[in-house]
Amino acid sequence: METNRELIRFLTDHAGQLAEDVVERVSGLLGDVTDEELKQARLMYAQLWKALADTLRTGELRVPEALMRWSRSNAAIQTKNSGSIAAVADRYPPSRDAIADLLLEISEQLGVSLKEYAHLSKLVNRFLDLSLQEKYYAYERLSKLYQSDAEDELAELSAPVVPVYDGIVIIPFIGRITDDRAYAIMNKVLPKVAEMNVTCTIADFSGLAAVDDHIMHLLQQVEGALELMGIHVISTGIRPHLAQSIVNSGQALAGRSYYGNVKLALESIIK
Repeated sequence: METNRELIRFLTDHAGQLAEDVVERVSGLLGDVTDEELKQARLMYAQLWKALADTLRTGELRVPEALMRWSRSNAAIQTKNSGSIAAVADRYPPSRDAIADLLLEISEQLGVSLKEYAHLSKLVNRFLDLSLQEKYYAYERLSKLYQSDAEDELAELSAPVVPVYDGIVIIPFIGRITDDRAYAIMNKVLPKVAEMNVTCTIADFSGLAAVDDHIMHLLQQVEGALELMGIHVISTGIRPHLAQSIVNSGQALAGRSYYGNVKLALESIIK
């Protein structure tokens, strides 16, 4: 019992130095690590040692919030930089080894039994497992958010709104139109058109990367939505494969007028 109290006091009083020892032992094994990352790691490990002491004192697992914040922060950095979660996960084995070595040194210094040492190691591994789990969950959540934001940006790039005259805009459809991009176009691009008091839209399809029956249906939905908004739609740039898809589908695009290119469409409008 006395050994336990002495261990708790030691972990609490020396949390900062123990954190410094972990970082010093691990930093040389991790490759490129910024000074800010090292600073945050020291703060996190100091809280980890204190949480270990609190857990021993109360008998209840006290997972430090600093550890969870650190885990989420690392996941956010990796996601923002398009990095791999494996790059962060690879840091855990050397951290476990460094902490295990320190626990062994502390146990020998304070006369901690093998059973107590095993219990300490189990608690530390539990902390680190929860940290790694939190990191994976945060990375997955943030990756989905970044992917969603990227899809919205790609959608607007896939169908930019180009004003040419009062009430007239060109929407060039560029690249590959997927379900997600078609949905984003409906929710991002079309409202922008509505705000511009547009009366005529030239939908140019010359930049499409590929067209099949499904994409054809998506394009019909986009043009149909424009028509329902009271906007006259002119279709241009219909290449042979798109024309064939229109014929095969048995349904025309919403545009009531067709021209080979944007120049001819504009001449028909402003003549």
